[in-house]
Amino acid sequence: MTEFISSLIIPAVILAVGAVMFRRADAFEWFVRGARDGMKTTVSIIPTMTALMVALSMFSASGAADLIVKYLSGVCSAVGIPSEILPLAVTRPISGSAASSAFAELLDSVGPDSIAGLCASVIMGSSDTLIYVIALYFGKTRVKKAGRAFLIASLSALLCLFLSSLLVRIFFS
Repeated sequence: MTEFISSLIIPAVILAVGAVMFRRADAFEWFVRGARDGMKTTVSIIPTMTALMVALSMFSASGAADLIVKYLSGVCSAVGIPSEILPLAVTRPISGSAASSAFAELLDSVGPDSIAGLCASVIMGSSDTLIYVIALYFGKTRVKKAGRAFLIASLSALLCLFLSSLLVRIFFS
């Protein structure tokens, strides 16, 4: 019964939206205006996204992520953070696709039920690509000084790293 009802939800929403749009002429106009504004927004963020993609490619090609992981592994192990999750912790704030790749690689090597696998799962579920978000939002709003926002976002990413390790150890050890 639940499966049947859930299969009807999407068609019902589409029919309801369609009925409202065609019943009221201004609703369709609102839809068209929203689509037009969405296209303007998309075009306006293209330079920001291009610069971000170039910077991410340069970061990946330079080997900086590997260098950061190498130097942080000892410190993180000392405070209880599994060193296996460092590639994910370094790439997650920068690139969602690179983080997904690092996450899949981590789960293949240590398994999903290991402490590192569980910590990585918490990180993937509770954090975001902060550089992408900051570049996108501030690029659209034309905010020039994003330093404080970047600092706060970086601190929240570090907090996510530490809390994921702590909570996994509390609940799963």
